[in-house]
Amino acid sequence: MKENRDLTQGNIKKHLVRLTGPMIFGILGLTIFNLVDTYFVGLLGTNELAALSFTFPIVLTFSSLTLGVSTGVTAVVSKAAGKSNLSKLKALIFDSMLLSLICVILFVGIGFLILKPTLILMQADEEIIPIIMEYMVIWLPGLVFVVFPMVGNGIIRALGDSKTPGIVMIIAGSVNALFDPLFIFGIGPFPELGVAGAAIATLIGRFITFSVALYVLMKRDRVLVLQKRKFKEMAENWKEILTVALPAGLSRIILPVGSGIITGLIAVYGVAAVAGFGVAVKIEGFIIIVASSISSIIVPFAGQNIGARKFDRVKKLFSYSNRFVLLLQGSLFVLLLIFAPFLAGLFSKDAEVVRIAALYLRIVSVAYGAKGIILLSSALLNVMRRPLIAAAVNLGQMFIVFIPLALLGNMMVGITGIFIALAISLVAAGIAAWKLAENRLNKRMIQTD
Repeated sequence: MKENRDLTQGNIKKHLVRLTGPMIFGILGLTIFNLVDTYFVGLLGTNELAALSFTFPIVLTFSSLTLGVSTGVTAVVSKAAGKSNLSKLKALIFDSMLLSLICVILFVGIGFLILKPTLILMQADEEIIPIIMEYMVIWLPGLVFVVFPMVGNGIIRALGDSKTPGIVMIIAGSVNALFDPLFIFGIGPFPELGVAGAAIATLIGRFITFSVALYVLMKRDRVLVLQKRKFKEMAENWKEILTVALPAGLSRIILPVGSGIITGLIAVYGVAAVAGFGVAVKIEGFIIIVASSISSIIVPFAGQNIGARKFDRVKKLFSYSNRFVLLLQGSLFVLLLIFAPFLAGLFSKDAEVVRIAALYLRIVSVAYGAKGIILLSSALLNVMRRPLIAAAVNLGQMFIVFIPLALLGNMMVGITGIFIALAISLVAAGIAAWKLAENRLNKRMIQTD
């Protein structure tokens, strides 16, 4: 492992800045995928925009499961890197990619089975379902270009390189932005495909991340090497990965489950309301981009330092990160109070779509600091092999706090009550997550004294 990728030495704040900077641009690339799709699909009309909103919980479910696998791989690989165990490292990386292949097959099969029933549960309008299907029949088989690069980029980050994944994701997002209008509207020699065109453009962008991740692992770093593996040893590595990956993935799919529940509650207010919610959620991804970036680098940083038994460095990074995220998101909340209608208006000219999106952003953004804390705490808990604690926090936020409050709020003040319930549940979960992660880390430090 190159010296500048060793996270067990050197100034912690400098590591934070060095690793987070590229990740911000990388996650910005992923956010560009969503925002550009939303912008161009919004030009097609409110029904198409609502259709994209209905796909979001499904897309996010599989992305979350994939991210869970990536988290498990990153946690295990970063610990092996911290112990400087090269043979173990290469075996883990090879086994991780095989596990990714199995996941692709499972995800695609399950996706086609649950697609139609899920849309019905979310109360998707019969006129919109065909539009949704146009998008998803292309997106689902393309999961191969989602799973492999996400796991591959997780491995690259685990080795201390956040720059390469960041650059690749920015390029992929830019390519998606280029091809979106070409395929959606049929510009020049390209066919006019509407919503299906957005799915094809996304597929092309994802293929770039797939290709580069394989190149970096196989050619540049030479850590992904074809090798004969005993099934018993491979199964042991899969078990080690899945110990973190399964709870982390299940914890993360609580978010799309919640998004699906919110979509179902909002659907009774009409297509424009669903479209507005979808626009707001896409903007939200951009607003919390820094917190998402820091949570991504916590896993390799904590993994390497825990592997080297340097828990004090982990505690300092966690403290710095939490305070910075709270300060940043608090400032952005003030800006959203003023500019939320303007931002929503960039994606739709429908007055009701803009009103709902602005309402969501003005209410829920008060809890974005807490949402950032949840991301940071979950990342730390996952790498400490306590993903069930992170899952419990997310389950409590959704099913113990949000859903009861949302049903009550919906009855009392309508759609506003749903958004207030979400903000309250995030704040409660953020406080719990911070305390639980901190307590667990303190216990680990005492056990090693």
